[in-house]
Amino acid sequence: MSSRILSIDYGDVRVGLAVSDPLGLTAQGIDTLVINGSEKNFLKGIRKIVAEYNINTIVIGYPKNMDGTISDKAKKVDMLIPKLKEIVPDVNKWDERLTTVSAYKAMKELGISQKSKKTYADKLAATYILEGYLASIAKK
Repeated sequence: MSSRILSIDYGDVRVGLAVSDPLGLTAQGIDTLVINGSEKNFLKGIRKIVAEYNINTIVIGYPKNMDGTISDKAKKVDMLIPKLKEIVPDVNKWDERLTTVSAYKAMKELGISQKSKKTYADKLAATYILEGYLASIAKK
């Protein structure tokens, strides 16, 4: 079985997830983990996805402030990365500024109801993160 790339849009309450196809060409949103601030639940969910999809690389959204400075959420991501590297050694940060904004804009254009947006926003943001990462490695 070919290995895949997992993309994570980390949030304190919900975590959006997307995976690449086995060839690393496309991104597909797969799930939203509801962790409610629990690092233990987050890592447990990631371990399950890594095993299920044969993940060899993780790309995690890195939420910088619009001026390029490191946000509090980015600092939290920095603290999670060593724990993710215990699961999969290849972990990459990806500047995720505007991915959630793009996700909400796309959902509005698709007519997705306000009630359903929470379900899809994080998964869609993770898909955008992975698409950006895949495009960057395709250029190399």
